[in-house]
Amino acid sequence: MNLKLKTMVTVLFFMAVAKTWAQDLTFSQFYEKPLLRNPALAGVFTGDMRISGAFRNQWASITVPYQTSALSAEVKFPLNQWDDWLTLGLQATHDVAGDIKLKRTQILPVVNYHKSLSGNTDDYLSVAFMAGPVNSQFDPTKVRMDDQYVDGVYNPNVPTQQLFERTGFNYWDASTGVTLSSGFSENARFYLGVALFHFNKPKVAFYTSNSNVHLDKKYVVNAGVTLPTSDFNRVILYADYFSQGGNRQFLGGVMYGTDIAQDYDEDARSLSIYFGGFFRWNDALCPVVKLDMYDWSFGLSYDLNLSRLRTASRLKGGLELTASFKTKFLNRSNYADKVRCVWF
Repeated sequence: MNLKLKTMVTVLFFMAVAKTWAQDLTFSQFYEKPLLRNPALAGVFTGDMRISGAFRNQWASITVPYQTSALSAEVKFPLNQWDDWLTLGLQATHDVAGDIKLKRTQILPVVNYHKSLSGNTDDYLSVAFMAGPVNSQFDPTKVRMDDQYVDGVYNPNVPTQQLFERTGFNYWDASTGVTLSSGFSENARFYLGVALFHFNKPKVAFYTSNSNVHLDKKYVVNAGVTLPTSDFNRVILYADYFSQGGNRQFLGGVMYGTDIAQDYDEDARSLSIYFGGFFRWNDALCPVVKLDMYDWSFGLSYDLNLSRLRTASRLKGGLELTASFKTKFLNRSNYADKVRCVWF
């Protein structure tokens, strides 16, 4: 192959990589990763601190699995005699995809200010900003180039003449969001949010540092509602819609929860179980089961693939596990229970 054609093949390869890599992470239990939905959802929970993690293993039935891990932490601080609140958080993710071990690692601090809208009800307007470094890289030894094929058969012992200018790069990513959280009865709550991810449009290209390939801005709308049906049962609905470049996606669903046991001496914490399902438009149906064990929560879901890959995948999409820990700080919980607080 002459140099001109070889260069063209390489450029096309990295353009394909960049296009694939310019898409954001997706979790079926997206409600368990609020900072990835909207930075302004940081701190919108009952309690003072939350730590949550998730692991997703996708497409193991048809190719090299696409594995994603995420870990986040949020802490709320009272301001202005407890009316306003400030949440500080951190979102970290790591994913690995394909034969060439395409990797991306994000470390994203977040700050969210919750402004009280009323001294008589828990109505809050939250404004957040999230930004941090991202690293992307791949393993060049896993790339199969055309000059490594001998008589149509790939030979890993044949060295390629193609040299990669770089196999990794770093960039800064920035996002912002706004949410309104409120209620319409004692235990019925809702929130509505909008967010803009990647508003700085960072460059994301392996082939050359001078590439004009950018990470498209992502526009997001979020909603969540919790509706008690009795003292021991509730229905929770979540929905997200986003638009990024030419891609649009809707995720939504419902869970029904029932309390198995309640501990009224410890802030009315409960042992509860939830069943439900979520739908990712033109992609997957995701049955979910969740167990709340007082301060701990555990979730399990599985994607039933409904996309154009369903014939090859035989409906097998991906397994996803989540876990979270929420708690109240003893030195403030007694007083905070008597004042306004952002929660869901």
